[in-house]
Amino acid sequence: MHDEFLCHVTAYGTCAGQRIGVPLGSYRAPTLALALWWLRDRANWIADRLDPQPEAEHFPPSSLVPVAGSVPDVPAVLRSWCADDDQQELVAEQLAAGRLVRIAMNDDTTEYELLAESVDALRMQRTIPALFLPVG
Repeated sequence: MHDEFLCHVTAYGTCAGQRIGVPLGSYRAPTLALALWWLRDRANWIADRLDPQPEAEHFPPSSLVPVAGSVPDVPAVLRSWCADDDQQELVAEQLAAGRLVRIAMNDDTTEYELLAESVDALRMQRTIPALFLPVG
């Protein structure tokens, strides 16, 4: 059983023709339950910022406009993932087995990535003997 997990949330976009990653948060979770909680919390956090309530008083009138119907609805996908018990169980099983978990979705301009991995699995990878090539 893996006991500690590194979790990251990143948004990727294009600037001047290059793919740029913007870290949105990281967390070193001491338990599997806290890793899952943090991933769900960050997914909801992103969804709430991408899809705020138009009547909220801190938005000037007409500052929010609907996107085209062809644009993937990232907030809906994130909220659906958070509410899907089967998906949560699958993520928990993968993390408990020491596998890297990546949940990614994108709209027309940005890719959003939730990433989690076992600290123990990372440590075990570092203990694999290095390959030495002869010099000369």
